Amino acid sequence: MERKPFFYDITLRDGNQALKKPWNLEEKEKIFNTLLELNVDGIEIGFPHASNMDFESTKYLASLAPKNIVVSGLARTKKEDIDDCNKAILEAYKPRIHTFVTLSPFHLKYVLNKSYEEVAKNAIEAVKYARSILKKDGEIEFSVEHFGDCAENLDEVIKTLKEIILAGATIINLPNTVERYRPKHLIDMIEKVYKALPKDIVISVHNHNDLGMATATTVESYFVGATQLECCLNGLGERCGNTNFYEVAVALHNNGIKTNLNYNKFYETAIMISEMSNVEIPEKSPLIGKEALAHRSGIHQDGAIKTKDMQMGAYRPIKPSLIGRENSEQIGFTSQSGKTAIFDIISGANYPITMQEAIRITPYFKQKAELVGELNLDEMIKLYFDTVFNVNGPFKLIAFNELSKDNYRLNFEYNNKLYEIESTGNGPVDACLLALKQAGFEQKLLHYEQKALDEDKLGSGAYAMSVIYFEDKNKNQIIARACDTSTQKANVKAIFNGLNILNSNI
Repeated sequence: MERKPFFYDITLRDGNQALKKPWNLEEKEKIFNTLLELNVDGIEIGFPHASNMDFESTKYLASLAPKNIVVSGLARTKKEDIDDCNKAILEAYKPRIHTFVTLSPFHLKYVLNKSYEEVAKNAIEAVKYARSILKKDGEIEFSVEHFGDCAENLDEVIKTLKEIILAGATIINLPNTVERYRPKHLIDMIEKVYKALPKDIVISVHNHNDLGMATATTVESYFVGATQLECCLNGLGERCGNTNFYEVAVALHNNGIKTNLNYNKFYETAIMISEMSNVEIPEKSPLIGKEALAHRSGIHQDGAIKTKDMQMGAYRPIKPSLIGRENSEQIGFTSQSGKTAIFDIISGANYPITMQEAIRITPYFKQKAELVGELNLDEMIKLYFDTVFNVNGPFKLIAFNELSKDNYRLNFEYNNKLYEIESTGNGPVDACLLALKQAGFEQKLLHYEQKALDEDKLGSGAYAMSVIYFEDKNKNQIIARACDTSTQKANVKAIFNGLNILNSNI
């Protein structure tokens, strides 16, 4: 679409007024500067008539606004509100007076106790007055508070809005002040207003999140004609909050809609706002929650790992770096996870593992996770060593000693039967295999290698790691490992680990 969305941030007004401890001037300035870094199009900086503190902070922030940013103050349709708002935003390069009143039948009857005609006339006069005192290049925004409740008198509201536009308003805001119904209910109303008003008028939406659908409503509103999208950082606001800024921006981005926003600032901004507002980010919060990019299902993990370097992942809406989240696609292991998670986590911690080994040890990890829940990295590494480097089974190595050059004695147990065999071979690996052959356990060695294992992985001392490759009865290759401070012992342990793998059901 050619029409670029206008991101109008209301964190400093709507978000701030809902806090248990509203921000002071220093905090507001920090957030204001952050909004400038995000490159928003407009900022509602306060409700000047609400208090002297709000007036002074609005006036100060307006004086800081750069030439390209619209700054506005909120005012009821009362002369004293509009006067204070005008004085507070006067120094801004692009000032806006945002005035509002309800036109909802429910609200008129039960809250204001006034007739529609009386309130509509007041709204028109308020806009006319605001236009008369605001400098020529300033803007007037008018909000139909509780527009979502205006379905029954929508034609009358549209007629009033046309008069309000003639009085000087160029932005018409259609708020879902309380979210009561499905998104399409409001979207159809917005579309009707958009089609009825002159096309040079900016349609704005301001959605609350009482039923958890504010983002969906805001995004879809854009596609039926709304240009200005009123959002809050972290979704702050009264009750369940306002439309979440990040969610709307990313949803539009994923649909190919260009904005002026600096997306890579989103995540750090979210953390900062959470700390400053003392409102925690739910761990499952879209995009910014701690768990927003966590995968525990084996199927999801497999797809996530296979597509982790792609812009669009199998199980994520964006590449985390888009919003400034680096390396935050998390793989956790629970009883619902599988081999791919084990492989990814263990190899990611720089431990040697093959997919074959991950498959073999998965049941042990699942069994542990069934007892304790999600395994942390230390628990997984311990279990990895217990199952990869110490394979339990019918074969138990008791001792392997060098008697003389190339002459060795092997002591082991198989199914509770003890064996003691001497053999001569070309080194410990060959001698051990020959001794096993004499005992009736011949095994073909396909490959053998030795590697150093970083000493910080197993504590003090240098460790040797032996890796052997055997062949099972189906001609499949199996891998076994072992480690020890003695290379000779590591070799023999690896052979016995291999025998136990071949003789196990796993």
